[in-house]
Amino acid sequence: MGEFRTGYVAIVGRPNVGKSTLLNVLINYRLSAISPKPQTTRHKILGILNGENYQAIFIDTPGVLKPRYELHRFMQKEVEEAMETADLVIIMVEPFNEPGPEEISIIEQVKSLPKILAINKIDLIEKPRLLPLIDKYRVYNFVEIHPISALHNSGIDELKQSIVKNLPLGEPFYPQDQITEKPERFFVEELIREGIFHRYGEEIPYSCAVEVEEFRERPQGQKDYIRAVIYVEKPSQRAIILGKNGEAIKRLGKLARENIEKFLGRPVYLELFVKVKPDWREDKRFIKDTVYRYD
Repeated sequence: MGEFRTGYVAIVGRPNVGKSTLLNVLINYRLSAISPKPQTTRHKILGILNGENYQAIFIDTPGVLKPRYELHRFMQKEVEEAMETADLVIIMVEPFNEPGPEEISIIEQVKSLPKILAINKIDLIEKPRLLPLIDKYRVYNFVEIHPISALHNSGIDELKQSIVKNLPLGEPFYPQDQITEKPERFFVEELIREGIFHRYGEEIPYSCAVEVEEFRERPQGQKDYIRAVIYVEKPSQRAIILGKNGEAIKRLGKLARENIEKFLGRPVYLELFVKVKPDWREDKRFIKDTVYRYD
């Protein structure tokens, strides 16, 4: 069989640089919630890529940001834990800006680890602009620098080869057919939350938390039953989620149900309810018991 490489690979960077899209592309499976809005990801999510002679355990992380709420502090703890666990770090950046305080802070935190730079969204700039940026990052001792477009699957094979090459030797941590460690309920909640990011504007998605209260698997041929609650902070937000005559939540329910069925590979009956939990983003107990209960 030859030598086997295995390890944890943290994907870190600012909000909205494409970390979740990259995870989904690397493992060829839609695990992480994605939307055009920043701060869609709240959790560190494991995605396991198995090969003949390697197992790469990717950790998607929330974007690095300055905390404004207790929720943000939980999110940043997820990032720190991912970097502490990692054997290898992928630092993702966009090609529009030179290294800023966020990138330099991340580089400092992982200076003892091998790190790969992934410059994402290269489809959005002219190639001559890329070389000076690569030169700016060379001084930070990356083992390799890869220009990529996660959205268009460009440069991903080369990045994958670089990742495998830089993993430590060792035995696999997970069975070869496993692709994640979180339960189905978690991903159902994430898909509902992703739907909220796509269907509603402004502050609404950031004020929402989702909890699956009931998940009943039924015999083949019958639909699984899922009952989920969307928590918001204000009655006015509840009204927006519901929409006139409940039309908005019906559209959300249809979108979420279709995505959940694709993910689970079986039909579901989804019921959505909306409850007001004032200022939940500052409520440490609620965040721990509801948002991060799978961690």
